[in-house]
Amino acid sequence: MEMMSLEECCEILDSMRIPITASNRKEGIYPYYGANGIQDHVADYIFDDELVLLAEDGGNFGSKTRPIAYRVSGKCWVNNHAHVLKPKEGLNVDFLCYSLMFYNTEGLVNGATRQKLTQTTMRKMLIPNLSIENQLYIVNQLNKLLKIIELRKKEIQQLDNLTKARFVELFGDAIHNDKGWENDTVEKLCKEIYGGGTPSKSHPEYYEDGDIPWVSSKDMKTDVLTDSQIKINQLGVDNSTARMVPINSVIMVIRSGILKHTLPVAINAVPITVNQDLKVFIPNERVLTRFLAIQFKMHEKDILSGVRAVTADNIEFNSLKQRELIVPPIELQQEYVIFLEQIDKSKVAVQKALDETQILFDSLMQKYFG
Repeated sequence: MEMMSLEECCEILDSMRIPITASNRKEGIYPYYGANGIQDHVADYIFDDELVLLAEDGGNFGSKTRPIAYRVSGKCWVNNHAHVLKPKEGLNVDFLCYSLMFYNTEGLVNGATRQKLTQTTMRKMLIPNLSIENQLYIVNQLNKLLKIIELRKKEIQQLDNLTKARFVELFGDAIHNDKGWENDTVEKLCKEIYGGGTPSKSHPEYYEDGDIPWVSSKDMKTDVLTDSQIKINQLGVDNSTARMVPINSVIMVIRSGILKHTLPVAINAVPITVNQDLKVFIPNERVLTRFLAIQFKMHEKDILSGVRAVTADNIEFNSLKQRELIVPPIELQQEYVIFLEQIDKSKVAVQKALDETQILFDSLMQKYFG
């Protein structure tokens, strides 16, 4: 395939960029862009065009899911962390963006702590040199798939919103208990609460042919846990502080940098162990497992407000154990859990469609841009 360099097919507008420190920004309606998207909104603009911004430093270099380039349109301001590219005649702006979104920058970026794609290197980057007809054909295919992906994501968000609305309908405000339900502390609603452990890395035999999921914060990306990146064997469990976690327990991350943004909570569908950054909550007969987990998420903002940093971000655990949760009648909890299970079935179907569309999109990106 014939290729062309960015300096051949684009106007490089980097000299027009102007960074503004946060203290000097005047609030306004115009987006202020950096390496990975909108950083702020300001009162003035320096560009008014159809452009592609390509990360210069601090970008998602090497990521297969987070792009290093994105489209901007109309009035905006761009700081000095993103290269500014305007396609010349014969190059479609969307095609340029797709060409660069997941560009392989191995060997092109430098810097140990903050990788940088210099302008000199950027100018030599190569993209396919295709006719405008072929460019538009590719862009139309990819745009259609992206629209479907966004639609599926919105459907999942709507289902999540429905679960929250149903909770409020049945139970009211879980934080302020405006319906006057019986309440009690997390500690008194659990038969047992315990933390995880780590089989010694100096004993590789603890990990050989491991078939027991050893869950870390990196695995806490779903509501239901069935697997983990690292597994240990029974020898590892027997000779460490790691404990087996019975099926249908509540798992929470209590120490991790991700606690700045979210509170990962899940239920395990298979026997697992967890590492020292997680806690296990085994509910007693007064609260259903799923109802306990959903209440933790309802209290997410309040719980995270108390996160403190020591060597890592930590939830203050004694406060968490004393946090009061509502305890509606078990029959009403069961009604809500049945509703959640119905929503789960819908989400599985939508997620399957989303995954299939994403695979198709990724395969076409690989086919066209390698």
